[in-house]
Amino acid sequence: MTTELKRTALYDLHVDLGAKIVEFGGWDMPLSYGTGTVAEHRACREGAVIFDVSHLGTVEVRGADAYELLQTALTNDLAKVSPGRAQYTHLLDEEASVLDDIIVWWRGEDSFDVMPNASNTSRVIDAIGGVDVTSSRCVLAVQGPKAKELVARVSPEAAAIGRFRVEAITIDGTPCVVAGTGYTGEDGLEIAIPNEAAPALFSRLVEAGVIPAGLGARDTLRLEAGLPLHGHELGAGITPLQAGLGWVVGWDKPAFRGREALLVEREQGPRRLLRGFKGLGRQPLRDHGVITAGGGVVGETTSGNFSPMLECGIALGFVDTDAQIQNGAPVSIEVRGRSVDAVVEPFPFWPPKER
Repeated sequence: MTTELKRTALYDLHVDLGAKIVEFGGWDMPLSYGTGTVAEHRACREGAVIFDVSHLGTVEVRGADAYELLQTALTNDLAKVSPGRAQYTHLLDEEASVLDDIIVWWRGEDSFDVMPNASNTSRVIDAIGGVDVTSSRCVLAVQGPKAKELVARVSPEAAAIGRFRVEAITIDGTPCVVAGTGYTGEDGLEIAIPNEAAPALFSRLVEAGVIPAGLGARDTLRLEAGLPLHGHELGAGITPLQAGLGWVVGWDKPAFRGREALLVEREQGPRRLLRGFKGLGRQPLRDHGVITAGGGVVGETTSGNFSPMLECGIALGFVDTDAQIQNGAPVSIEVRGRSVDAVVEPFPFWPPKER
């Protein structure tokens, strides 16, 4: 038996715009449009693009016990923020593996929207409860250095919302929730809007000069920004400390799932760490590439591709801490049977910084 793929309320619009549709996380989603992934990637770095990210989950958690429920289930400390803010956090299992990485939109005193990855909504609901409202809304991510300038042509109120802020507003009379969040390394906004109003808003933003972009560019953008993807840099057997994300852990909280195992790992030190790799040529790097240095295997890549901005291959991967590999060290990475020369490179890869 085959499971029918879900479609967002923007599916027909994507088809009309010439999108190449692929399966992702149980959904039919646009991979790219007519200009292709590289052009969409560059448009985000230089102007503004719009992604349909409605496949991501939205779980409403409401009530007097909502705050405490999230505090004991998720790693980060909500006491660091306040209503009207967004926070990045993790859901762990008892062994401290990352079951999902999540954005929490703190809507009001006892009102939270928890945003899991597409395929993880059910496991998040199992952990925290709440009401799954994913199918009732679309989420549009407008990203890039000109994102807010162009959004302001459609909704000045939305464009005024700051980074990691969350606010309920109306756009053309439709109630929306807008957050200053994204997954590209660029400035921008994510707009949650009822399904019936989503195509019109998407079209208005395109008319304002925002370029449609698909999952292909979303992946290369997050890779250049050094942002983890669940199932690659996060997942079974991978802890926040191994992924270099200890800052998402509220160590002073008395309890959250996986805390004891994570404390042991912090004391002993993680056995491996996520590192960045920059190829010495244009050959794209890939996931599951064997990393060798000093004549021995030291790790494996988790994500890799061609960087449209750096015009070379880049990758993320885990390296054994015992190998003591330093930034700038030469390594070889196996890519589909070939050995590609690379160096260990701090991420984010973009924007480039003086090292």
